[in-house]
Amino acid sequence: MKVIESSLPGVLVIEPQIFRDGRGLFLECWNDRQFRMHTGVELRFVQDNHSRSTKGVLRGLHFQRTHPQGKLVRVSTGAVWDVVVDLRLSSPTFGKSFGLRLCGENQRQLWIPPGLAHGFLVLSDLADFQYKTTEYWIPEDEYALRWNDQTVAVQWPLDEIGNGAGDVSWPQLAQRDREAPLLSELLAAGLVYA
Repeated sequence: MKVIESSLPGVLVIEPQIFRDGRGLFLECWNDRQFRMHTGVELRFVQDNHSRSTKGVLRGLHFQRTHPQGKLVRVSTGAVWDVVVDLRLSSPTFGKSFGLRLCGENQRQLWIPPGLAHGFLVLSDLADFQYKTTEYWIPEDEYALRWNDQTVAVQWPLDEIGNGAGDVSWPQLAQRDREAPLLSELLAAGLVYA
């Protein structure tokens, strides 16, 4: 296992050891002892989730305010552009984003500590996205940050999803994600983290 620090405090890129041969591949998706040894982070996961989406779907940027979730995310099939935005007001990188490609080929994982918004854009025809969380999903506690907030300026690779430029339905978004508040509105409403 190789651990790479991102540009956001506490956000870690995990590169698992992959064993490949003519039959396919094998890797450990989760090993608590190895994770603690390489990161110094002790976790207790309470929920495993699996999301399947098609090309051009953008999910996010989501977070839970009073029950913040830490997430360990990965893609087993296909490819996504995965993004986190720092919503910790006390952080030197508040309002900044970090993104990377997660795919079935590289098997990278991303550790996202509590206090960040998270989302992804599907780059392949189909993507299976799995993630572990440190808190249960609580629908009434879930909020979103608008995916294209200019002050956050996430660099989504929209050119990789085809000729949807200028089409108001491109990328494909849930209505609540399309109408999510801007960072300034979340800040004014006290919905960021201390």
